[in-house]
Amino acid sequence: MKTAITRRQSESMALVGLFAALIAVMGLIPKIDLPIGVPITLQTLGVMMAGCLLGPKRGLQAVLLFLVAVAAGLPLLAGGRGGLGVFMSPTAGYLVGFAAAAFATGLLMAMLPKATPLRAAWSALIASVVGGVLVLHSFGIAGLVLVAKLSLAQAFWGDLMFVPGDLIKCVLCALVVHTVAKALPDWRFGGRDA
Repeated sequence: MKTAITRRQSESMALVGLFAALIAVMGLIPKIDLPIGVPITLQTLGVMMAGCLLGPKRGLQAVLLFLVAVAAGLPLLAGGRGGLGVFMSPTAGYLVGFAAAAFATGLLMAMLPKATPLRAAWSALIASVVGGVLVLHSFGIAGLVLVAKLSLAQAFWGDLMFVPGDLIKCVLCALVVHTVAKALPDWRFGGRDA
C-alpha cells in the first residue's frame, strides 16, 4: 500500500516537473513582439496542455513551479526574460493568468466527456478555449489596465491581437490530447489529481 502511494506521488511530481519544463522549453521558440508590450509566445500552449493532461491540481502546480522559477530569475520566458521585474511589466496579468488558466482548463476537462479519443479532443478544445483564452485573456486585460495603465477599451482591443493565435493553440492542444488518448487509452484527462 505504501509503495503504491509513493509511486503515485513520484509519478505526480515527475509530471508536474515535466510540464513546468515543457512550458519553459516552449519559451525557446522566438517570440513575436507587439506594440502593447506583450509578446506572442508558444508558452500558452503548454499551459493549456498542462490543464488538459494533468488536471486542475497538477496543472496548477506545474505552472506555479514554472512561475516560481521565473520569479527566481531563471530566463525561462520567451526572449530569455525572467526575474521579479517581469511581474511588474505589461505581461504581469498574463503570467498570473497562466495559473488560473491551467486550473480552469483542467477543471473543465475533468467535467467534459472523454470516452473516445475524438470526444477527448473536443473536450480539450472546449476546455482550452474557456481556460486558455477566456480566463487567461481576462487576467491579461486586467494586467494591461493595472500595470500598463491602458483604458479598459484599449486593453481589450490590444488583447484581441492574441485571440487568433491562441485559438490555433487550442486546436493544437486538442490534437495532442487526441494523440495521447489513442496511445494511452487509460489516461484520465483532467482527472488524475485524486
